[in-house]
Amino acid sequence: MRLRITHDTCYSYSTAVEMALHMAFLKPPHARCQERIDYQLQVIPEPVVLNERLDVYRNVRAFFEIDQPHASLTVRATTLVNTSRPEPVTSLMTWEAVRDAFIYHADIQWHPAAEFVYPSVYVHPGPAFADYARPSFQPGVPLIDAARDLMHRIHTEFTYASDSTEINTPAAEALANRRGVCQDFSQVMLACLRSIGLPARYVSGYLLTQPPPGMPRLVGSDASHAWVSVFLPDVAAKNGGHGWYDLCPTNHRDGWGTPGEDYVRLAVGRDYADISPMRGVIQGLGDHELSVGVTVEPFEALTLADAPPIALPLTPY
Repeated sequence: MRLRITHDTCYSYSTAVEMALHMAFLKPPHARCQERIDYQLQVIPEPVVLNERLDVYRNVRAFFEIDQPHASLTVRATTLVNTSRPEPVTSLMTWEAVRDAFIYHADIQWHPAAEFVYPSVYVHPGPAFADYARPSFQPGVPLIDAARDLMHRIHTEFTYASDSTEINTPAAEALANRRGVCQDFSQVMLACLRSIGLPARYVSGYLLTQPPPGMPRLVGSDASHAWVSVFLPDVAAKNGGHGWYDLCPTNHRDGWGTPGEDYVRLAVGRDYADISPMRGVIQGLGDHELSVGVTVEPFEALTLADAPPIALPLTPY
């Protein structure tokens, strides 16, 4: 499947900002099941410095500096990407064996997945999460089956409710209320997995949504998406280290919950704090308003030049 993603971010300031430094995670990587064909990043006003580099998780991270007074900032990322359906994954390693492989001791060999066992800014493992996870993690169950069951329970027992949480809502609150959005579902699942010693990471990206029958696709009406990857050491051993298995607790369309070709990965991290789409520091006083608009659409006969005007209506973030 070939998809075009248009991601607009707009800041409006009550008083002009003198200068600004920003960091953005808006460029999907080349990865298994996806190939980036084209990418454009447009910043208004034009930055004096704009460069890209890879972070520690090999996400593409852009830095830019604006050295002139400005009352607004608009950032548009336009991406063309080819996606494919993931291959089926078979794993027999029990969850206890994976947990034991990541228990720290003096002579243990360091593994890159180990840091995804520990707490992070928004994911704080604890007894409440371990208790919620326990029915899925019975003795001797393969990790892949237990993680799928946990994902299924979150999907069925939690209510998806837009605007019910904030970016910084603790995962413990989402667990207690059994409601939230994709970020909350994912961070609850991460906390559950890490609470029993299993490495799991946060994935940000996009999802192609289908408009109701007979209705047009609305520009700017889509949103970023989030899901979870759990590490399967036996799969990594067979696939050159590629052992991360994606699960989406928000959607459960095929019975397995595995993201398909209508998903586009943007970045991976310990939680949302590592890979928020944009952040920065500004020199100036006053308040600001933030609006974000995302459009994901099949490319078909379109070209990147066909992208909607940059002044499109934006939905609140």
